[in-house]
Amino acid sequence: MKHHGILSLLQFALLGAALCFPLTSCTRVAAKANPAATEAIPVRAVRAVSENVPLEVAAVGNVEAMNRVEVKSRVAGQINRVAFAEGQNVSKGQLLFNIDRETLERQALEQQANLERDAAMEQQASAVVARDRAAEKQSQSEADVARRLGTLGVLSGQRVSQLVTTGDTASAALRADQAAVEAAAGTSRADRARLAETQLQLRFTDVVAPISGRAGAVTVKAGNMVRENDTTLVTLLQLAPLYVTFGIPEQSLPEVQRLNATGQLMVNASANTLSVEGHLAFIDNAVDATTGTIRLKAVFPNSDNALWPGEFVNLRLRLGVETSRTVVPESSIQDGLDGKYIWLVKNGTASIAPVAVERTYRPQRGPELAIVSGGIKPGDVIVTEGQLRLTPGATISLLNASPAP
Repeated sequence: MKHHGILSLLQFALLGAALCFPLTSCTRVAAKANPAATEAIPVRAVRAVSENVPLEVAAVGNVEAMNRVEVKSRVAGQINRVAFAEGQNVSKGQLLFNIDRETLERQALEQQANLERDAAMEQQASAVVARDRAAEKQSQSEADVARRLGTLGVLSGQRVSQLVTTGDTASAALRADQAAVEAAAGTSRADRARLAETQLQLRFTDVVAPISGRAGAVTVKAGNMVRENDTTLVTLLQLAPLYVTFGIPEQSLPEVQRLNATGQLMVNASANTLSVEGHLAFIDNAVDATTGTIRLKAVFPNSDNALWPGEFVNLRLRLGVETSRTVVPESSIQDGLDGKYIWLVKNGTASIAPVAVERTYRPQRGPELAIVSGGIKPGDVIVTEGQLRLTPGATISLLNASPAP
């Protein structure tokens, strides 16, 4: 009997242990099925704020140099020297290339000698004119006297005719000599013009920068031969200021025209980490029928060379400012079956608030923001990170102690 009682006690203890094990397992499963009941979900949150939001048209623009000059030689010859470095900023009037001057200098000396010869010939012709003018005056005087004496019968008619003919011959010789003087003067003017042309070409042997800008790659080296107005020696681009060309939808054109007529519209350009300000300078005269856009140009000072010709930048054409709009980080907006929503933090628990997102914009500093209407108000705490683990009513633990705006 005693042995039988001991067996009964052991069976009762095993039965109790078997009953307790399923209860413990059920408790653990229940805890895993509802983690919100046992642990707080870590999230990051910020407060919704009310602020003035710029009304902007976003576009992608292409940077263009305001001036582009292909420098070419205006005379033929051999390059003696390249007086700058590739990629260097050059000033207007700065020497870029020097072309051999020897041939032109010899030509100028020859033309100078011709000019001196012309001056001597012109002087000689003038002296002949002076001599013939005196002879013509004497002949005309003798012819006049002969006419009077012939009338009185003192001289024969034959003698009178000889003296008159001599006077006419002297007058003709004078006119010929005067024509020779004019011809000599014409030759002198032509040689002087040729000398001036050669001297101008001598000036062109120094190729200078026509604008201030940045030099590109040099296409010729010292010793190369160049021809007049043929090979591009180097290309200069004006980098400050410069243009950014972009297009906007034709639907925005009337508003842009109206606002541009009342004041200068500001344009912001951003690429990577840079952000620069410019202003609208040009509106094209026709809409592109294939794309439905209108081409615009903005001018940027670019004093620090932040923008570079050929690159693409994100543009924002600022049309105005909307006041007192509720904004939240764009990362807080979630997409659901019924539309967009955000997670709110109230009394340490999570709740869903449907919202309508009117548009997004990126401020000069900070993340992209969304302009929302309905569902929330300024000051509400909204979740920006950790939304995937949230369920309505879940307990929340804020990773950032103070949800600043």
